[in-house]
Amino acid sequence: MEYTNLGRTGLSVSRLCLGTMNFGPQTDEPDSFAIMDRALEHGINFFDTANVYGWKLGEGVTERIIGRWLAQGGGRRDKVVLATKVYGKMGDWPNEQGLSARHIIRACEDSLRRLQTDTIDLYQMHHISRATPWEEIWQAMETLVAQGKVVYVGSSNFAGWHISVAQEAAGRRNFLGLVSEQCIYNLLTRHVELEVVPAAQHHGLGIIPWSPLHGGLLAGVLRKMAEGGAARGTTGRAADALAEHRPTIEAYEKLCADLGHDPADVALGWLLTRPGVTAPIIGPRTVEQLDRSLGALDVALDDATLTRLDELFPPVGNGGPGPEAWAW
Repeated sequence: MEYTNLGRTGLSVSRLCLGTMNFGPQTDEPDSFAIMDRALEHGINFFDTANVYGWKLGEGVTERIIGRWLAQGGGRRDKVVLATKVYGKMGDWPNEQGLSARHIIRACEDSLRRLQTDTIDLYQMHHISRATPWEEIWQAMETLVAQGKVVYVGSSNFAGWHISVAQEAAGRRNFLGLVSEQCIYNLLTRHVELEVVPAAQHHGLGIIPWSPLHGGLLAGVLRKMAEGGAARGTTGRAADALAEHRPTIEAYEKLCADLGHDPADVALGWLLTRPGVTAPIIGPRTVEQLDRSLGALDVALDDATLTRLDELFPPVGNGGPGPEAWAW
């Protein structure tokens, strides 16, 4: 396994992050335990979850599964850089969601209880809250850090200017502020290159891409369909994208075949070449899927391949950050 620092911090995390959103809804508890154990065997030390995962209002299903796994001991908690999130709706009353100081502190206590741990290594705001001033947000986060309940704070789904405003407010308080941004980023979804990635790099945030395979669309969906296997990319949002981008996906899978690599490995390998990216989030539903994900670390993409990928999946505008991407 390869490791890198999370943004500008001294914290070492694996170049692949284990996403746990499937734990509960798609993957039962014994299989979830097996996936986490295997992740540690592979050297993956970065686990990501959220209080809303499991999608049963207020229950924190996925956090509870992780908590029971951690409670087995064996050094599990010490080995894992544990990340979770706050913002989503956790109850029917008005203050059971968002980023008020009251909700941040209460949600953190609830996550700690479900996770059966004393500390959250990376506490991420799952979305921006336009209704809450940054002074209030940072006061709550500072309290949690001072109490030892949170070590680092991150964002998710922020715009570039949100990152800058957040860091400006944190700087006025002599607080470290954000150390990471978790955003959708893959070959088919590159708009974060305009302003989110440049803002993150400027302020020293590590980028943690979610949906690196675009819902399975970049994981060899056409090959799997031809082989008669069930393909995740044929349902939901990915199904609409497949109808729109089918010729591109066909050309992409041919390129991957010519390279001798699995399409999923190329998609993840491409993200690992992107400036500012710390660790793409992989979301295996089985141990076998986890094992296959490690192939991305062996993918070396030369300049000609990177150019061809840009041709197949063009960046926004002229490419790179704004304003050069859209202006002279």
